Amino acid sequence: MEKNEEKKYLKDSELLKALAHPVRLKILEGLLESDGCNVNEIVEKLNTPQPTISQHLKTLKINGILSSRKEGVKICYKVSDKRIAKIIKILQ
Repeated sequence: MEKNEEKKYLKDSELLKALAHPVRLKILEGLLESDGCNVNEIVEKLNTPQPTISQHLKTLKINGILSSRKEGVKICYKVSDKRIAKIIKILQ
């Protein structure tokens, strides 16, 4: 296996690891449906504590799945990896 091919598989496996949690899948599904939102909206929709949601968002952002932008005092998250919509659709 070539070095570049090996790196691609490693990166793909990291993406799949980041997706491998039910709360993260719910977050991504919700963000895709709403075209982005802030932490408070996610907390309310999923009825999950804010620190838990923030930790999941951090994992998704570190892995390049989400992007964020500030809107006043809020941070709005959006799915930035185009493959995610396809993966979520396959899982549904």
